[in-house]
Amino acid sequence: MSFRRLKIRPAKKPATIDRAHEFDEGFQLLSQAITEIFRKNAKSLSYEVLYRTTYNLTLRQFGERLYHGVREVVGTYLENTAEEAIVPAFVNTSGESTGSGADAGANFLKTVKRVWDDYTTAMDMIQKFLRYLDDKLPKYNLPHIFDMGLALFRDKVIRSEKYAIQSQLISAMLTQIQLERHGEVIDRTAVNSAVNMLSELIDSDTRDTVYVIDFETKYLETSTAFYQVESQTLASSYDAPEFMRKVERRLEEEYERTTRCLSLTTEAKIRYIVETQLIANNLKTVMEMKHSGLDSMLSADKYGDLSRMYKLFSRVPAGLNEMRTAIKNYIMQLGAEINKTISADLAASGSKASRTLAEKGSVGGGAQTAIRWVEQVLALQGKFDRILELAANKDKSFQTAFNEAFENFINENPKSAEFISLFIDENLKKGLKGKSEDEVDNVLDKTITLFRFLCDKDVFERYYKQHLAKRLLFNRSVSDDAERGMLGKLKRECGYQFTNKLEGMFNDMKLSAEMSGQFKEFADQAVTNKLTMDVSVTVLTSTFWPMNLSSSPKCTLSQEAIQACKSFEQFYFGRHSGRRLTWQPQMGTADIRGNFKKSKHMLNVSTYAMLVLLLFNDVNEGDCLTIEDIQAQTQIPDNDLRRTLQSLACAKYKILNKENKGRDIIPGDKFFFNNDFTANLARIKIQTVANRVESEGERRQTQDKVDEERKHQIEAAIVRIMKDRKTMEHNLLIAEVSKQLSARFMPNPVMIKKRVEALIDREYLERSSEDRRAYRYLA
Repeated sequence: MSFRRLKIRPAKKPATIDRAHEFDEGFQLLSQAITEIFRKNAKSLSYEVLYRTTYNLTLRQFGERLYHGVREVVGTYLENTAEEAIVPAFVNTSGESTGSGADAGANFLKTVKRVWDDYTTAMDMIQKFLRYLDDKLPKYNLPHIFDMGLALFRDKVIRSEKYAIQSQLISAMLTQIQLERHGEVIDRTAVNSAVNMLSELIDSDTRDTVYVIDFETKYLETSTAFYQVESQTLASSYDAPEFMRKVERRLEEEYERTTRCLSLTTEAKIRYIVETQLIANNLKTVMEMKHSGLDSMLSADKYGDLSRMYKLFSRVPAGLNEMRTAIKNYIMQLGAEINKTISADLAASGSKASRTLAEKGSVGGGAQTAIRWVEQVLALQGKFDRILELAANKDKSFQTAFNEAFENFINENPKSAEFISLFIDENLKKGLKGKSEDEVDNVLDKTITLFRFLCDKDVFERYYKQHLAKRLLFNRSVSDDAERGMLGKLKRECGYQFTNKLEGMFNDMKLSAEMSGQFKEFADQAVTNKLTMDVSVTVLTSTFWPMNLSSSPKCTLSQEAIQACKSFEQFYFGRHSGRRLTWQPQMGTADIRGNFKKSKHMLNVSTYAMLVLLLFNDVNEGDCLTIEDIQAQTQIPDNDLRRTLQSLACAKYKILNKENKGRDIIPGDKFFFNNDFTANLARIKIQTVANRVESEGERRQTQDKVDEERKHQIEAAIVRIMKDRKTMEHNLLIAEVSKQLSARFMPNPVMIKKRVEALIDREYLERSSEDRRAYRYLA
């Protein structure tokens, strides 16, 4: 085997390459290509050659140098373009421009748009053949080619130090918007293209868009100035409804302009400016405009304008609060006027009480005034319920404000509890005739709404109990179902304790009706002392009914009535031991037959009136009885006797004639039996005249009785609380007692303190030895 000797020679060294020359050749090729692309001659270029050149230069570590060379070429192009294309299109502010107004600004914006579109298209093509370099730029900590191009456009064109392109551009955009605000038609696409361009350019310092830094700031400043002037112009030139319509239109215009022309990031900012300048700065101005402000809208029930105000005011922080407060004050003002008018009417009716009562019978002028007060308050409430629903979007805060206003002025009227009770009384007596169950329920619901506003519900309870007693005893209720329905509503509002006594009154009436039948059987079976009259007795539980046994009026009954009373007592005590009966003649009625010359009538009168009329059976025709004679024989209390004689001699049905033709009953008045009396009705109901609204003296007596009841309720609450807590500080006790009793009335802290002292005296409580401001419960 033989071996050939092989000789390994070193590789041949390539010829030395001039790298500087290689870069110059490559860059010259790329530079010419970039220039041709900017000239829109890209079709003559070879993408493959350009990409390979970029690849080679980058591979040979010329990437950073190549990047800066491209940047210089692009920058030079932009400077030339700015000078040759954009500057000649500047809007001539001296007025010598070929265009004017909207057209001149639009032409400039279109020129900038055309330059921008051409430039971005060219940069996109340049980036493609420089892709290999572009991918390596992060290694050099340099931005990408396209980003570099955007930065150059920003610095060489938009923010050119040589030419005032920035101010021209921003001015043209702002001018276009200002022209549109004044009603001119503009080219929105030109503005929108400028906005899109600025939104793509990033500020190197803040990293925010040039749109925000250069344009939006100026735009918001000019908008603020514009709407400051607009605010003054609108406020001085238009009434409130038209002012709000103009504001509404401005808001719509700005929203549409922002969404279609500008950036959505600007929408909230421009909206805030419009709302602040046109709404927030004019809240009181709009509401207080003479003949067209909030009061006028409320007065005229302008639901559309009120709804517009609600929507506009809801846009600013203080808007709805101002509107709520203004409406609340308006309600209290109207309520105060109602109270003032009613008080004046009561004073006037009080001076003419006798005449009015005599003319109108049972419902005195005072009662009519009370009913009118409730009707006016209900009408006012209905008005604002509709406003709440139709204009305030059923806003809970508005409803609360409305309720506070009603509660305020209703409780400012010291007679409100009595008025509401009188209104219910009148409706349950005759106001509900012919109405359906739903209508009845609606009326009762409305009155319950007013009842909720009362702070002193215990005062209402006392009046309601008095009126209910008269309705039940005199059989004046239209509907038993309506009575019980009202009772059920009160029970739901205040609980069982509130209506316990009222339900007891209904139970007494039911038991008395059953007892009357049993007494009739008892009277029919009597062998001696047969009754000469039919008698129906209602037995009332004294703790349920509004009566004072210690001050029950005494009067002299006729022999027939006395015999009937004794017969019933014999019947009642035979069935119930350990009970006591106290007769209440002022609460009874009687049917008596009246024989006149031309007719006979059945007269339904009060027990007092029966006693008076029976006296004339023993008086010869033509003779008379004086008020003193009647007083002496009947012992009827003076005030009750005067009202009784008024109802018999001065009302619609004159059973008696009075010698003195005046309507007042005065000492010495003489009364004759009216034998010539005639009427179309066989049965006549003669109700005792009474001023249904209490006088000041009667009101003080009622308040004294209420205060006496409150003492017991306050003491019971104190003992209840202290029994649970054992020890409690004074102020905390006051607050807890007030909280527990607020459903019935708002106790006075002074009264609570007095009741605490009374309980200490009676050894229910004692002062703490450790803290004199605290109390301890004594078991």
